[in-house]
Amino acid sequence: MLTEAISIRSVALVSLTTMASLVFINWAQAILLPLVVAVMISYALAPLVSTLDRLKIPRPLSAALVLICLLSAIAAASVPLQNEAMAILDKVPIAINEFQRNESRSQPREEGIMEKAQAAAQKIEESTAQDDTSPSQEQRRATPVRIVDKPMDIQQYVLKGSPAALVLVSQMFSVLLLVYFILAAGSLYKRKIVKISGPSFGRMRKAARILDDFHRQVRRFLFVMLLGALFVGLLTWVAFLALGVEQAMLWGVIAGVASAIPYLGPFLVLVGTSVAAFIQFGEINMAILVGSTSLLITSIQGYLLTPWLTSQVSSLNAVVIFIGLLFWGWLWGPVGLVIATPILMIIKSLCDHVVNLRPVGELLGK
Repeated sequence: MLTEAISIRSVALVSLTTMASLVFINWAQAILLPLVVAVMISYALAPLVSTLDRLKIPRPLSAALVLICLLSAIAAASVPLQNEAMAILDKVPIAINEFQRNESRSQPREEGIMEKAQAAAQKIEESTAQDDTSPSQEQRRATPVRIVDKPMDIQQYVLKGSPAALVLVSQMFSVLLLVYFILAAGSLYKRKIVKISGPSFGRMRKAARILDDFHRQVRRFLFVMLLGALFVGLLTWVAFLALGVEQAMLWGVIAGVASAIPYLGPFLVLVGTSVAAFIQFGEINMAILVGSTSLLITSIQGYLLTPWLTSQVSSLNAVVIFIGLLFWGWLWGPVGLVIATPILMIIKSLCDHVVNLRPVGELLGK
């Protein structure tokens, strides 16, 4: 009986702690999300900074040089992509006018069941209204009212969206600063964590081993994401060139970047490429063909390439990865979908090294 009471009390404490942690993570999203993203980016850029550090360049300067080169490369690549994006936007009004012209020329279609039923109901209402008494004086004096929709105010729309844009820009700036400080600090915090995990040498060595495992898992995952993005981007570019889709390079870049967001990213690319193909060719068949091609490429990457590569670098099972994507996507949105897998990998690694948490690690593993 005592053992059962202790067990129930322990389960209750764990449940309350879990719920409190979820509430805190959701409440502190504005702080935790940039921090987690900055840590992931710093893991990806750390080898470059370490290379410059070995060349006797001071680490703060090395971190600044790497970030400047990265931002310059993104800015240089965005110039031709911006021109292609503007070319697509210029064709949207022309495509809409052409679509409206084709609709006005098309023959009226035969009425369906719903339209016929609605017309019959209207006839019944009219015949019933004729049997009613003559309208009252107030009804005769009533004037019809016409409701005119207010045109969309672009300036008001921009003003309403400016606070969200300001928050996004401030978070991006915070991420860049955090990445710089983490890269400039180097292994400082690793040494501090190892030091405070003492005093015994065994505990310090275990802490160092756990941190090294964290770094290795995250870097492997980032490498898998990079390979998947390159696969989707290059294959989409080549396939769209073969189909004659304009701005194929732009769609390749968009598809490669969106492939980092599981499920949501490929779906948005599917919709976008289908609409772009319809705008360019004006045919439903070409829109379906281009959208199907995009879906095929992202399906190969999402269901074959990425799971195979992830299984080679991680010991997580597929069910846990899918549940983690649902959970972190619900908690932190699209960014949560991107960082869900590395977070699960870190949790799995921690559970494998802590004796009391090894059952949880076994549950997460294959």
